Formats: sequence, C-alpha cells, structure tokens
Amino acid sequence: MSTTPTINALSVDVEEYFQVSAFENQIDSKDWAKWPSRVRLQTEQLLDLFAECDARATFFTLGWVAERHPALIERMVRDGHEVGCHGYCHIRITNQTREEFRADIARSKALLEDAAGVPIQGYRAASFSVTRDNLWAFDEIEAAGFSYSSSIYPVHHDLYGIPDAPRVPFAVGSAKRVVEIPVSTMRLGRHNLPAGGGGYFRLLPYRVSRAMIRRINDREGMTANMYFHPWEFDPDQPRPPGLSAKTRFRHYLNQGRALDRMRRLLHDFRWRSFGEVYATAIGGGALQTDGGLDLARA
Repeated sequence: MSTTPTINALSVDVEEYFQVSAFENQIDSKDWAKWPSRVRLQTEQLLDLFAECDARATFFTLGWVAERHPALIERMVRDGHEVGCHGYCHIRITNQTREEFRADIARSKALLEDAAGVPIQGYRAASFSVTRDNLWAFDEIEAAGFSYSSSIYPVHHDLYGIPDAPRVPFAVGSAKRVVEIPVSTMRLGRHNLPAGGGGYFRLLPYRVSRAMIRRINDREGMTANMYFHPWEFDPDQPRPPGLSAKTRFRHYLNQGRALDRMRRLLHDFRWRSFGEVYATAIGGGALQTDGGLDLARA
C-alpha cells in the first residue's frame, strides 16, 4: 500500500470583512468607503504563512478587490497560487437576475485577468448561493469561459446548501462542460457533516477538523478541500454595531486562535490549488454523474 500522503485542495475567498452576507443589513454597499480596508493586510498574512509552510491555494477573489488592490493579485500569481473569481462585490446569486449575474461575472473575470495576467478558470459563488432555483447559473458560468465552479456545499444550512448533491466533482450545465467541485463533507450515516473549513474550522476543536480530513483521505479515499476568508484571521477588524448575537458568534468566534490552527493544518497535510489538485477532472476526466438529482438542468 502506498504511503504517499494525499494532496488536498486549499482555497481562500478574498473579500473585505464588511462585505460578508451576514452584514448586508448593517452595512450598505454605499457605505463601504467609510470602513477601513483590511483585505490586503489580512491576505498578505495568509500569503506569508503559505510561503512558510510550502502550501499553494486558490484565491477566489472579488473583482472589487482586484480593482483596488491589483498588486495583491500580482503577488498571488508570483507566489505560485491560483486566482479564481468570486464575483464583483459579493452579491448572492439568489439576489440577482440572470442578466445581472451574467454581467457581474463577466466584469469581475475581466478585472481579475487584467490584474493577474493569466486566464481565470475557476469561479465560486458568494455564500455558496447556487441553489436548485438558479441552476441556470452553471450555463452562464460556462458561457463566461470558466472551466470549473466550487459553489455548492452539500449540507443543510440556513443560508446555503444542496444537501443531497454529490460529494465529489461532477459535470454541470446543459452541456456538462463545467465541473462543480463541492466543498468537502464527511459522511456519517445518512447525513453529510461540514468538513470544509470556514466558521466550522473556528468553532470545532482543531483535532475534529484533522480527524475529518484524515477520514476523507484514508477511509473514503477522497481528496479534501477547504475554504477560508482572510477576515477570519483578524481579531482587530472594526466591529459594526447592531449585529445579532448569532451573527457575532459566527463571524468573530476564535479569530484570535485561527492563525495558529491554520499553521497546524498546513503542517499536518499537503495543500495545493484547485487547479492543481483537480486538474484531471477539470480537463474532462471521468466524472461522477449527479446521481439523478437533475443538477445539470438549466
């Protein structure tokens, strides 16, 4: 039996702390300029850590960020990372018409490619907002020139999720030319448990996240992929007033401990970008079907 460790996929959703969906009722986009920008500081902290630990990632970045911090995008590419698209200003697809979504991803993809100097092949929806009601998004993602998406989390959640979606890469869209790479989950009985990072990584003890990844790798024989946000590692970010207790808990929990946990994660497993880890699938390799869930329907 091979003892070569599995190479897992790492991603970062690059957005300002004041652009998260949970704050949209407290901070209007018209007022973003009033809040101090911290995204470059936060992202460079992660870039430094990834260089220290020999990790590479996919940075799903807002076009809004690329427009204001092109040097940050240049550094991602220079450091060997992949740049992906996260839309222009973090609007959930559920709040857009098809025409608005089409214009949004075209604009952000152009901004990111201009800053990065390389083609952008991956897309991730704000707040994993691809649902059964907007599967037309995959046809627009294909038409915009993306090769893959990572916009579905196969879990039950109050804000997102298609819990019965496949847990491994699968073809989507009318022509099935786009690959959807779902965020990692651990199967327990008939349910999927979130194992893909974000707030769950901060909420649960680190040993739980480590055990989940090892089970996905060793028992299930699957590649794991995880996502984070730069603001999750910044306990000094300004705090808007009027947030509910639930939102405060989700957003700020254990931010002061997150960077040390990330360092342990990078040392315990090998991490590369989505484009590297899933190259065969993205290139048209054998993919699982959607299991009759009709997720390819536009």
